[in-house]
Amino acid sequence: MMNAIAIDDEPLALKVIQSLCDKCEGVNLQKTFTQPTEALKHLRKFPTDLIFCDIQMPAMTGINLVKSLQQNTMVIFTTAFSEYAVISYELNAIDYLLKPINQKRFSQAVAKAREYFDYINKKDQSGEKNIFIRADFSLVKIPLADIQYIEGLADYLKIHIKDRKPVVARMPMKDMMAKLPSTDFIRVHRSFILPFSKIEAVRGTTIFIDDNEFPIGRTYADEFFNRYSP
Repeated sequence: MMNAIAIDDEPLALKVIQSLCDKCEGVNLQKTFTQPTEALKHLRKFPTDLIFCDIQMPAMTGINLVKSLQQNTMVIFTTAFSEYAVISYELNAIDYLLKPINQKRFSQAVAKAREYFDYINKKDQSGEKNIFIRADFSLVKIPLADIQYIEGLADYLKIHIKDRKPVVARMPMKDMMAKLPSTDFIRVHRSFILPFSKIEAVRGTTIFIDDNEFPIGRTYADEFFNRYSP
């Protein structure tokens, strides 16, 4: 069970969040606040797992509140204004809910937070089967077994996934490698990360996966050939 608080300058909005939480499994709304400064004081003494936070509030914006957090806490923004989606993405928000919020959309956001909550609390355990990537203004769950290959595009990554459209994320290749199990994935070129299990053949310095061909970069050749065993 995730413990949560809600912050909104409108008492009616907090009642709505409370009602949505009451009908949603996996989240316990412990306290609500109309004053962001009071919420911050509470969080310094009583850290929580998840925050539902409005953005446009007179005393302090939800954006500034999240920037003021002293601990790494999951945040779901609840707002009537769509123009803050990019900022919420940059603040690593779990999700971005536009008011009025219906139960189905709210439950989807909580489920996403629950998956990430379980993931970060099990991240030191071996055998992890998924990774979470921030893309499309939210957190995207990707099964490791479904990754076909990862392509570097300047400041972005394009993750090619079986039976799904690719996921594009703003992330350096080295950060992506840090998320992946090193026993299952290898960087073979400055622009490509590949899963060992998907490699069908290697001819010279070219790797074949399905109908795709990938060059082995000179910098990565020694490590690849030392580790690859057909």
